Amino acid sequence: MGVFVDITPLRRFPQFRRLWIGYVVSLLGSQITIVAVSYQIYRMTGSSLDVGLISLVQLGPALVGSLLGGPLADAMDRRRLLIITQVIMAFASVGLALNASSHHPAMWLIYVLAAVTAGANGCDSPTRMALMITLVDRESLAAASSIRQLLQQLSYIVGPVVAGALLALSGLAGAYWVDVATFGAALLALVSISSVPLAGGGRKFGLSSIVEGFTFLRGKRAIQACFIADLNATVLGMPTALFPAIALTKFHGGAHFLGLLYAAPTVGSFSMALLSGWTSRVIHQGRAVLVAIALWGVAIAGFGFASSSLLALGCIACAGAADVISAVFRNLIIQREVPDEMRGRLSAIQIGVINAGPRLGNGEAGLVAGAFGVNFSVISGGLGCILGALVMARFLPEFLHYRGDLPSSHERALTK
Repeated sequence: MGVFVDITPLRRFPQFRRLWIGYVVSLLGSQITIVAVSYQIYRMTGSSLDVGLISLVQLGPALVGSLLGGPLADAMDRRRLLIITQVIMAFASVGLALNASSHHPAMWLIYVLAAVTAGANGCDSPTRMALMITLVDRESLAAASSIRQLLQQLSYIVGPVVAGALLALSGLAGAYWVDVATFGAALLALVSISSVPLAGGGRKFGLSSIVEGFTFLRGKRAIQACFIADLNATVLGMPTALFPAIALTKFHGGAHFLGLLYAAPTVGSFSMALLSGWTSRVIHQGRAVLVAIALWGVAIAGFGFASSSLLALGCIACAGAADVISAVFRNLIIQREVPDEMRGRLSAIQIGVINAGPRLGNGEAGLVAGAFGVNFSVISGGLGCILGALVMARFLPEFLHYRGDLPSSHERALTK
């Protein structure tokens, strides 16, 4: 087996290929909007705290969207649900474009539309993950997870770079309109995919369905540890709210450099995803997650200490490389430990964690930066990630010794 990513699922499963290629185009536009919103808020206020507040405003809708999206994904046609969420996000981007075109853009409207987008995306993500699992066979799960990461990383690189160029050349409104156009690709891809019947006919949507997802987590230490690991990295070491201040003030760059700064983590992620063929041979998957998170913390702390723009970009790229490895193994552990009838609801909880962590992290970074300075905020967060990984290794030995070559918990239950 080689070290490069295994693209066999793209060849073998046409619906999987259409789903993710269409989505990556839409994701490109979404990344453009993320950069544009942060840039617009910072230019309007000059405050990193106000940029960080975007993430905090999005937190509630993102959590609600994901918690509702999972049960909905287990209760209705997942393709239809994805079409609805993509349309909602497209209309939110239209609102951002129209607001940016006005003589006096309303900042409150930016926050509201960002919250709407977060809520719709929170519903979209667990649904998409649950659908992906049904489009490939079990033997292709690891490769499909790596491909998903690779395609996402590609959009995270190209999107911010394009955003920087668009902001410099055509302004905020032009950047937002490009995002609107990219949603068309995702919708075309979804229309071309056949509906996939739900396992067991699906589960009726309701409060009890949501509760079942959390009930399932009791005693599932491997899954719980994956969530804790993600929160440790993102709450403590997520400095993206500080990127406008770092790009425009510390390094005296413009919109172009801001775009590069947003793209840098994904340059590392994309490079590592390309070389992810070796991940299917890793047995101690829990240990791999903890090592990757510790390396993320080292790179983030290095970013805070960096005195040159090139060194800063390099540190952030290294952080991205560590992040994608952590994500591949966390996703693989979770998908192995969850039976198909629970995938939507557990994906919803997973996406809720993924959505909450960076938003809390951006808020934390903005608050600490306001009190102690930007560099202190970045460095302390990186060191905190390292400490958190060490604490997990000490107090969660089941996760440290988790093996991918042994039967999962629900597989062991079936043999009893």
